[in-house]
Amino acid sequence: MSTDDSPQQPADHYFSARPASADALRPLRVRLAGREHELVTAAGIFSPDSIDRGTRVLLEHAPPPPAHGRFLDLGCGWGPLALTLALESPGARVHAVDVNERALDLARRNAELLDRADVLVTRPEDVDPDVRFDLVWSNPPIRVGKQALHDLLLTWLPRLSDQEEAAAYLVVQKNLGADSLQTWLISTLPGAMGPVRVSREASSKGFRVLRVGRG
Repeated sequence: MSTDDSPQQPADHYFSARPASADALRPLRVRLAGREHELVTAAGIFSPDSIDRGTRVLLEHAPPPPAHGRFLDLGCGWGPLALTLALESPGARVHAVDVNERALDLARRNAELLDRADVLVTRPEDVDPDVRFDLVWSNPPIRVGKQALHDLLLTWLPRLSDQEEAAAYLVVQKNLGADSLQTWLISTLPGAMGPVRVSREASSKGFRVLRVGRG
């Protein structure tokens, strides 16, 4: 899931539950956590051939993850954020969720290729509702529409743990409403999760990185 503007086939949106295009694996060479890796990808997902610009901005500007904890990649796609979290914090447990079944399959395959058994790839509804997260990274699906996006964030952001440093980092394209989303988060989240601090962590290449932490 992402805010970027990569082209999509009309019947094969990256946020579809079951993409209609034929499943054909192909190699993908990418740099994650400072090293080159050979992964796999396929059509029918968001940004299948590379790490999209928004995700790159988040990877460049989010602080290094803690060594331990339970992390969430919300809208994992083929897995660049979840895999980076697992590579940089091998002592952590990483949940990767998406509604796109093909993306989930690819993320599982890529976690296996990197021997990262600590990456749990599932549909959102399959995550234990009692699980809380010490860190959330997300390139959220702005194009699902404002209400659906708000519902998504109101479902997951209140699941931040009570740890002092627990935080969510969201990357949003500026011209797709990053500043208005920040305003909405500031006004709405306290009613869902108590006092929060919402700040702009970084601004780069037309994207904002927003940080949400318990206040």
